[in-house]
Amino acid sequence: MYENEELRHQLFSRGSGRLLYEILDDLYDYCFPILDKIGFKLEQIDEAISDESERAKELVTDIHKAKQEIISYRKIIKPQRPTLRHLERQVERFLPEELELYFDDIVDASERIWDVLDNYKEVIEALETTNESLITHQQNDILYILTVFIVVLTPLTFITGFFGMNVDFPGFNSQADFYASIALMVVTIVAMLGFFRWRKWL
Repeated sequence: MYENEELRHQLFSRGSGRLLYEILDDLYDYCFPILDKIGFKLEQIDEAISDESERAKELVTDIHKAKQEIISYRKIIKPQRPTLRHLERQVERFLPEELELYFDDIVDASERIWDVLDNYKEVIEALETTNESLITHQQNDILYILTVFIVVLTPLTFITGFFGMNVDFPGFNSQADFYASIALMVVTIVAMLGFFRWRKWL
């Protein structure tokens, strides 16, 4: 309690201008640990994208949250910058001259915070773009595999459909014809896979 009383005495005894400075200084000092936390989140997201690309879809939520934090923070800081600059220019009208240097420090702190937020904004946008590219790449890989299956199965479907017609043809109802059709399908699969391999599609 004694310490609080002493602090109050120190603050109020120096005038309202110094009290305003102390309040703003404490508020802006508190901003930097928050920026450090956001920066740490961005580093974690960057490492996760680099090390575990298969988690790209799970990282969308983390990126969105970090982006919203940066946007919200920018909305808070942006209107303060012109106000502080105006206060810095007009401070001599209602505050002692020695306080002008103190308010210069506040303006500098505000600009540093804004610069860091600008940098974080660019970083999170780059991470978002990279993550979206990874997701697109994964989806393309899936579509690629599915396309290969469809292309391979198409001639097999034709073969089974042809031999499944209810018409008589040479070898109809014979065991040899059954094995011949199986062999034809196997040869077709091997030939198509070999062709894909030769064209470097696989």
